[in-house]
Amino acid sequence: MARENEQIVYGTRSDITAGGFFFACHPGVSCFTKCCRNPDMYLYPYDMIRLKHRLDMDSDAFLEKYTYTAVRDNPYFPHVMLKMAESAQKPCPFLTPQGCAVYEARPFSCRAYPVEPALSRDGRSGNADRFYIVRHPYCRGHEQDRYHTAAQWISDQGLGPFIEHNRRWAAVDTLLRQNNWGDQGMAHPGAKMVFMAGYNMDRFRAFVFNSSFLNRFALDDDRLRAIEIRDTDLMHLGFDWIEFMLAGTGPLAECRKK
Repeated sequence: MARENEQIVYGTRSDITAGGFFFACHPGVSCFTKCCRNPDMYLYPYDMIRLKHRLDMDSDAFLEKYTYTAVRDNPYFPHVMLKMAESAQKPCPFLTPQGCAVYEARPFSCRAYPVEPALSRDGRSGNADRFYIVRHPYCRGHEQDRYHTAAQWISDQGLGPFIEHNRRWAAVDTLLRQNNWGDQGMAHPGAKMVFMAGYNMDRFRAFVFNSSFLNRFALDDDRLRAIEIRDTDLMHLGFDWIEFMLAGTGPLAECRKK
């Protein structure tokens, strides 16, 4: 923990799985809220759920008002990005003079920084998971004297559920990094269905209960009750369905024909 021996190389990622790091973010740090201005903010499906519930909005309204889609590192499926406010510095739409207006529901990228969990693309957890410290050049939080271990940071920031759900999405995302749509690309109806199952829980719930979905797939009573009332359970059903559609794998089973 000797601070005088720490070498900070900005723009790099350092493995902290077995160690710790110095960091603090508060109004007394000179760069406070600078990271909230003009970020390229990717939203995970679980981020969507947390934010839309915090704002008491349905999925369609949230997607329309606060997001846009963009192709980043995957040419076959778009990322959902947080839409910044239309002013000179392009601040986060939830930024206020006092700080974050949705702090308890802030997205994973905000919540985790400066820790970056290594998410396995097979969707499984285990001792192989690693954690990195990320340093942005403008961030003075790394110069503060508060010391954390990775485990402490995960606990303090409430990152456990985010890592769990994002790990599952990482496995789905692996399937989306191949050309599933042919020449139609992201205009393919299948791509639109996958987007709905991942990011639009209100439409996906209506699809599950108002289409032939439940005649095709066998869901036990407990799971049916769970997806009726909890978006997180519905989200995981969506992940299962995407895996079934794209790879014929996963826990979702078709009903046997009589």
